[in-house]
Amino acid sequence: MAGDLPSAVLFCCTFNAIRSPMAAGIFHRFHGKSVYVDSVGVKTDLVDPFAIQVMDEIGIDISRHKPKTFEELEDDSFDVIVSLSPEAQHKAVELTRTNSCEVEFWPTFDPTLVEGSREARLDAYRQVRDELMRHILQRFPTQSLARE
Repeated sequence: MAGDLPSAVLFCCTFNAIRSPMAAGIFHRFHGKSVYVDSVGVKTDLVDPFAIQVMDEIGIDISRHKPKTFEELEDDSFDVIVSLSPEAQHKAVELTRTNSCEVEFWPTFDPTLVEGSREARLDAYRQVRDELMRHILQRFPTQSLARE
């Protein structure tokens, strides 16, 4: 329900290097003072430099993000888990077999699949960033949006 925010949200994807850190950064911008947010991957990789750049374009710094796996979570009591890839969806469902929490699957394109010029690749990352922002603001509206 609009205006009713969960107390803890987890974003997850395959490598915790692009989609889930972007989603967590965006979510934190809008709700970081009132909602705990974290991100994980099924596996880990270094944070993608293109993801860092496109997030920097909107004033969100994910350059210090330390990728981690589900197994490395210090706390697994989340109200909502948002999985952004099929692999992460399977892990999220496994995690919630013993936890009572809502799991949502937002299939999100992997921008590393785009080939071509640097600008074409950056555009793919921007599209993912913008899609995540739309999803987040629709699903977890800010108080000002909730009153409109």
